Amino acid sequence: MNLLYNTAITLYGAAAQIVSLKSVKVRKMLRGQLRTSELLRHKLADKPGAVWFHASSLGEFEQGRPMIERLKREHPETPVLLSFFSPSGYEVRKNYHFADAVVYLPFDSPRKVRKFLDLARPSKAIFIKYEFWGNYLEELHARGIPTYLISSIFRPGQRFFRSGGGMFRRMLGYFTRLYVQDERSRRLLKVIGVENVTVAGDTRFDRVTDVMNSTVEIPGITEFARDARIKFIAGSSWESDEDIYVPWLNAHPEVSFLIAPHEFNEMRLEALRNRFTNGKVMLLSEWINVVKSHRKEDKQLPGWMSEVRGLIVDSFGKLSTLYRYADVAYIGGGFGAGIHNLNEAAVYGMPVIFGPNHSKFKEASDLITCGGGYSVADKDAFETLADRFLADEALMKRSGAAAGKYISDNLGATDRIYSEIFA
Repeated sequence: MNLLYNTAITLYGAAAQIVSLKSVKVRKMLRGQLRTSELLRHKLADKPGAVWFHASSLGEFEQGRPMIERLKREHPETPVLLSFFSPSGYEVRKNYHFADAVVYLPFDSPRKVRKFLDLARPSKAIFIKYEFWGNYLEELHARGIPTYLISSIFRPGQRFFRSGGGMFRRMLGYFTRLYVQDERSRRLLKVIGVENVTVAGDTRFDRVTDVMNSTVEIPGITEFARDARIKFIAGSSWESDEDIYVPWLNAHPEVSFLIAPHEFNEMRLEALRNRFTNGKVMLLSEWINVVKSHRKEDKQLPGWMSEVRGLIVDSFGKLSTLYRYADVAYIGGGFGAGIHNLNEAAVYGMPVIFGPNHSKFKEASDLITCGGGYSVADKDAFETLADRFLADEALMKRSGAAAGKYISDNLGATDRIYSEIFA
């Protein structure tokens, strides 16, 4: 890439070093990058020709996951390299058993890129959704390594379509093929001369359906709050989201709830628990430990457990399964940078509620259009909607059915992309 881009990458790395002095998350990323070369030598030394999947974070990984797992099922001999940029992806999936190596992606400087590719020796590279690293793409192209972008979506305001965006448009030309979610993305790319594009849909629909069809049970959740009018779940919740729904939950003791904070530590969990003033609230781990101990001794669950109306999720990896136990979902992030995964909840046939910052998320507008999703601008709007669901079970079920149909109508992206890349 050009001098301006490489200077920006150098400054970005220097800024990360400074931020890491106070940020545990950035510190983990930098320390993890230092181990990347060692992991590649150890894990892939005798496995040339790996298929390299790169995801920025956990959400993007979930979009690529159906492809990885299908590849490993059909071709178990093919090595898979999985890289992350963010600790929120790497730290959760560093032991992912479908990958032969899981690493942090080093910063996009020419020297680091060449070293990474020399050690990884990929046969194909698959970037997921929004990953555009100029030096990686340029070097992959120069080496003749087929490179793909999957489940991507483009909007008019992005830098590819703006004046002065030539450098970013050039990055798109390095991809062998781009698999986009919708026809609008294809048309936008055609305007700037990018025509190696296939409208394939979003692989997340396939992934959430796979999760729904699994039989993973979380101990004791079926016994949780059986007498509640409805069960409410908040997924990937931030404090700004809790300002919206906690007052309503405090005012409605007949509603039970599950809350999964997006990020947490001991202090955050305790502060959240203390916000509830009406009924007993436990951490999910506490609940599970009680259930397991009584099942082990073949004892009946203690009577006081029926008084628990709320569980706070204090571990990662359970949210997508927990949705199956709820009637209504609130998805966090809509009062911040943007909403999290709506499809994980919608696949279970329940209405999904989210904040106003959803313009970048196609599934949000689609769910609103079909009647399965609702955007709320503030606490009053949430309370009005929640009261409607509480009073009108038929409305809640109709909305849930619409959400579930939306997911089932959009399956198949994994098959379309896989059949082309690995044919």
